[in-house]
Amino acid sequence: MRILTGSSRLAGVAGWPVAHSRSPRIHNTWLSRYGIDGVYVPLPIRPEDFSSVIPTLAKAGFAGVNVTIPHKEAAFAICARIDDFARRAGAVNTLIFTPRGIEGLNTDGYGFVANLRAHGVNPAAGPVLVLGAGGAARGIGAALQDEGAQITITNRTPERAVALAAALPPAKVLPWESRDAALGDYALLVNTTSLGMVHEPPLPMSLSRAAPGLTVADIIFAPLETQLLADARLQGLQAVGGLGMLLHQAVPGFEAWFGIRPVVDDELYRIVVA
Repeated sequence: MRILTGSSRLAGVAGWPVAHSRSPRIHNTWLSRYGIDGVYVPLPIRPEDFSSVIPTLAKAGFAGVNVTIPHKEAAFAICARIDDFARRAGAVNTLIFTPRGIEGLNTDGYGFVANLRAHGVNPAAGPVLVLGAGGAARGIGAALQDEGAQITITNRTPERAVALAAALPPAKVLPWESRDAALGDYALLVNTTSLGMVHEPPLPMSLSRAAPGLTVADIIFAPLETQLLADARLQGLQAVGGLGMLLHQAVPGFEAWFGIRPVVDDELYRIVVA
C-alpha cells in the first residue's frame, strides 16, 4: 500500500464533468510504479468557478493540473506564461504551478505524434487529411506541421475549416463532401471529430479509395475500436487508436509535477482499459 505523507505532491484533472476521466488511473499508476510520495485526483469544477478555483489550488500546494472539457480555453486565459505550442493550438490542457505564476502547455499534439511513432508511423511520411476543425484538430495539425507534414483540413462546417487553415498556414482546405474521393492523395487520415464516439453517430467515411499505404488514426478512445478503425483493418490499412494519444500526452505534465519522465508501456494500457 502506498502511504501519503505531509510532504505529498498533489496534482489532478479539472473538468465538468470529470468522473469519466482516465487520467487518475494513468498518473496514479506511475506514482506507484516510481515510488513517488504523491497523489493525482479528479477535480470537478463548474465552468463559472474555474478562474477562481485554479489559483486557489496553486496556493494550496498543488504542483499543477490537467484540464479537460470544457475548461481548455479558460485555462489559456489564466496563464502567466504559455508555451509556443499552446499558443498555436489556442488552448491549454496542462497547467504547471510555479513561483513565477501559472504556466500553460498543450500536450495533445505531442501525445498524438508520440502515439504514431509508437505504432511505427512516420508523421511526415506524406500529406495528411485532418477531419474536424476544433481544438484537437488545431493542436494535432500544429504538431504535424512541426514534424514537416503537409496538412489539409476538412470539416462539416466549411467556415471553421477555412479559419483553422488560416491559423495554420500553409494548411489547405478540402470540401467535406470530397473527403472519400480524395483519400488516394494522402498518407495519413486523422479523425479529430466526435463522430464514432460512444453515444455519438458514426463517422460517415468510405475508405474504398484509400491508397494502400494509408494510416488511419482516430483520437477517440471510447470505444477503443471505432468503426473507422475497424473499416481500416478490413481494408488492410494500418489503424492507430486514440488511447495511446491519451497516455502519451500525460507524460510532459507528470514529468513537470513529479520530476520523473514516465514510460508508456503495455502494463499501463492494461490498467487504464480495465
